[in-house]
Amino acid sequence: MNKGERDRACQHNRQAWDRLVEKKNRFTRPAKDKDLVDPLSTVDAIGWLGGNIRGLKLLCLAAGGGKHAVIYAEAGADVTVVDLSPAMLELDRLVAAERGLDVRTVETSMDDLKMFGEGEFDLVIHPVSSCYLPSIVPVYQAVARVLRVGGLYISQHKQPTNLQSGMEPSVSGYEIIEPYYRQGSLPQVGNSLLREEGTLEYLHRWEEILGDLCRCGFVIEDLTEPVHGKPDAEPGSFGHRAMYIAPYIRIKARRLNPDYLQPTPSVILPGS
Repeated sequence: MNKGERDRACQHNRQAWDRLVEKKNRFTRPAKDKDLVDPLSTVDAIGWLGGNIRGLKLLCLAAGGGKHAVIYAEAGADVTVVDLSPAMLELDRLVAAERGLDVRTVETSMDDLKMFGEGEFDLVIHPVSSCYLPSIVPVYQAVARVLRVGGLYISQHKQPTNLQSGMEPSVSGYEIIEPYYRQGSLPQVGNSLLREEGTLEYLHRWEEILGDLCRCGFVIEDLTEPVHGKPDAEPGSFGHRAMYIAPYIRIKARRLNPDYLQPTPSVILPGS
């Protein structure tokens, strides 16, 4: 990974998310009262967490904003939330204080977890955010180190085709306008329900999202594509585009033995 590009992305996206908090962007809105009535069903309707996380040491990774950490804390977990944006973490502190919840906040990038001990967490929850770094391998390696053997890592990612395709429909649907094998960040967008305004985003191929996860010592136990498509949605809307292109993928993975920390890098071969 190019360290200069990684550092550029971190600095840029920290400032971008701080601005999104100021604008009260929809991705910076804290948990609502209804989300906390039955908190575990709110975040785990599919039942991957087994119905009870009380007392588990849980890391919410790149998950500031006063939503995820608060919901999991309400469900009884011992929650630490990591985020690059101080403004996003301040929302977690404010909402946790309002609700009398104990949530630890740590300002750092999702690929830099050196402040935590090996095997410190039982569970890592990682909402959509891997797209904000040029390489996903350091994230997986960091999670592998801080998650105990046998622990669960649940992550959600933007699907490659979602980031390749245009925002507006054509007569044929939604067209792929970005190459699959590409270097550098994607063109920035504005006023989009599918991309976060002002951020730098990177496309990760399936080999990176799934293959590198396995190479870093995880076994994939389940995988879902959250359904956001709406048949009657207006063309160009989030729901309409999601009928053509599944926006996200959600992965349930379990940590294997600690020897699998140095994967063979994904390589793009000429003519492949």
